[in-house]
Amino acid sequence: MTRDVAVLGAGMHPWGKWGRSFVEYGTKAAREALADAGLEWSEVQSVVGADTVRGGYPGYVAGAAFAKALGWQGARVTSVYAACASGAQAIGTARSQILAGMADVALVVGADAAPKGFFAPAGGERPDDPDWLRFRVLGATNPAYFGLYARRRMALYGDTTEDFAQVKVKNSAAGAANPYARYRKRVTAEEVAASAVVADPLRLLDICATSDGAAALVLTSMEFARRHGAADPVRIRAVSTATPHYPRTVLDLPDIATDSAAAVPEPATGFRASIARNAYEEAGIGPGDLSLAEVYDLSTALELEWYEDLGLCGTGEAAGLLREGATALGGRLPVNPSGGLSSFGEAVPAQAIAQVCELTRQLRGQAGKRQVPCARVGMTVNQGLFGHGSAVVAVR
Repeated sequence: MTRDVAVLGAGMHPWGKWGRSFVEYGTKAAREALADAGLEWSEVQSVVGADTVRGGYPGYVAGAAFAKALGWQGARVTSVYAACASGAQAIGTARSQILAGMADVALVVGADAAPKGFFAPAGGERPDDPDWLRFRVLGATNPAYFGLYARRRMALYGDTTEDFAQVKVKNSAAGAANPYARYRKRVTAEEVAASAVVADPLRLLDICATSDGAAALVLTSMEFARRHGAADPVRIRAVSTATPHYPRTVLDLPDIATDSAAAVPEPATGFRASIARNAYEEAGIGPGDLSLAEVYDLSTALELEWYEDLGLCGTGEAAGLLREGATALGGRLPVNPSGGLSSFGEAVPAQAIAQVCELTRQLRGQAGKRQVPCARVGMTVNQGLFGHGSAVVAVR
């Protein structure tokens, strides 16, 4: 029995700072995905919304907010929140419903209207909430953690600020060719070095912005896709939503302490690597099968971490892979051909869905100047706060 589901439609609202409701963004993305699929809204049997905690009460019930905006028609509705992994969780939920026979056609939507500046936890006093504590006790914004991760790479592997800058150079070149990207201008290493220090050693152009934006997918059963005339659609073959293993000995956002490994040995595979490993195992593939990858580049240094976690190279070898041009457009395994968060910024519930939109266009051969030749297998990966893993494998 196949566990594939078809991606019949992909749609997005351009990223930026538009000053409007997340519902408006998500509705536009949903209509674009439906048009891409050649389906009417009335044919959708399930709506899965990735939530935003910044949209008031409608943000917490995003599935229903989008269904209402599109026009009530009786579809099953689900709302999902997993911080930055919300989009992948929504995709996984829709896929499960389709494979369980609960729906033939599902619409997945994520949208956000982000504040200016660094993300902060929701209001209120919550001393048992590590996300609240790290702001209250440490004053640690997200870039503070990104800087710690970067320093760790420099200390362990000899990565340099010049290496980090080259990630931005690579991604800005791809983003310049993406009409949905917020930043569509090539950036030089000199411009990265001249930008303001935010969390040493990272500078402003090393760190992604906060953005408004939306993305949507129409997923269907393979049987429905064939009946609809899609003989060879892009297919989702795996969704990994792994959690960490105890003990966690490397500091990770939003935690402010690590577990001791004195009595219990460290797991053989770290958290981020386990996200990818589970996706590979479910899809029956390995790193050598990938044509491209979309990874969660909250900072330039974090993109390098993902190269190793995806098994694209050995531990400490990511900067070398970057330097040889392997992960750039035209390289043997392009990473973030969309331009990544470097070019888009964070629209939290939408970004994991947007990653799959990019895979869909690449696997269809519809990515224009950023097209990866002969793309057949793609993978997305990111993580959300509190141990939410997120990876999707798509094939053609």
